[in-house]
Amino acid sequence: MKNLEHADMIMKLAYEDWNALKGMKDTERLFSDGIFGFHAQQAIEKALKAWLCHLGKEYPKTHDIRLLLMLLSSSGEKIDSYWPLVEYNIYAVQSRYEYIAENEPFKRPQVIQQIERLLNKIKKIISN
Repeated sequence: MKNLEHADMIMKLAYEDWNALKGMKDTERLFSDGIFGFHAQQAIEKALKAWLCHLGKEYPKTHDIRLLLMLLSSSGEKIDSYWPLVEYNIYAVQSRYEYIAENEPFKRPQVIQQIERLLNKIKKIISN
């Protein structure tokens, strides 16, 4: 599979997780922050992997947003504004069976917008 085709496929998966987030925006009692955080982490992870794929870089089998950002940075990409996304690492697949106590609930509309900006940027990069 070509890098562009693979990047497009991964971005479609990232948008599926982002769409799940939009469905959880106003239903905090139904969907816990852990479930919301998981889909946020997944959307970010998949989008970053699509970006790497588009660059022709192989990405490791990891759920570590920090590592993916470091790989993008070492490839010359400007990722400074995305470092705050590392906070979603605690919601990755490997921690799905642990309860994560949050001091303050997510501000879900802001999280959704933050991830939307990332997805739109990467979609634009892949489209060029």
